[in-house]
Amino acid sequence: MSDAAQPTAAEVRAAAEAVKTALDRHLAAVERRSGEDDPAVYEAFNELAAAAETYDELLYDRYDEVTPFEIPGAEDSLPPYTGPEEPNALSVLIRRDYAVVEPQRLLAHAQRIEAADGEVAGGAGASGTVHGALGLLFGEFEPDEIASRHKEFGLEEGDSTLWVTAADEAPEPGEWLEAPFEQADAQRVVCRFDVSAVFDDEPDGVVDLDEDEDEDLEPLDAER
Repeated sequence: MSDAAQPTAAEVRAAAEAVKTALDRHLAAVERRSGEDDPAVYEAFNELAAAAETYDELLYDRYDEVTPFEIPGAEDSLPPYTGPEEPNALSVLIRRDYAVVEPQRLLAHAQRIEAADGEVAGGAGASGTVHGALGLLFGEFEPDEIASRHKEFGLEEGDSTLWVTAADEAPEPGEWLEAPFEQADAQRVVCRFDVSAVFDDEPDGVVDLDEDEDEDLEPLDAER
């Protein structure tokens, strides 16, 4: 960046003052909030995030320095909760990603499953393909057991997320089975639990607002 394009020292200081003002407003909104889904707190959080991001950018452009913290932007947060205050039902939505890193290990497990069930083994049955082996694996074991034993099955963990969403009433049996995730409403998320390698990517000396290095537990207030 050329000297002419750099922000002035006064602009950087003004941005710092804006962060201080946004901090005061956020604290005041939290102190007088009317409930967990108070829109004033949500708005103050986003204003603080925007002010901090602007200050960080100007500080870097002017002095080649950065702040020692990171505040998630509004685009990274859930919208305000609009579900019932006392949910009568809930849905737990889980996604876990895996990479198949040892196909032969996966196929061997699938063949043992087929053999135990008295079915054809040795590549002639479903266990002869990765596609078929995955079907056998997830048909035999619960998802939580696969998550805890994934290396044994030749899999490598990727990102995972769990959303607990509130509902007014439980759906009728079989109602959503054809499209289980189609009606996921981010505004009804009661709490959220994420695991991702990106939480391990912070360089030494950088402090994230999230305390866990590889886990991010996000109830409504923390998410905002």
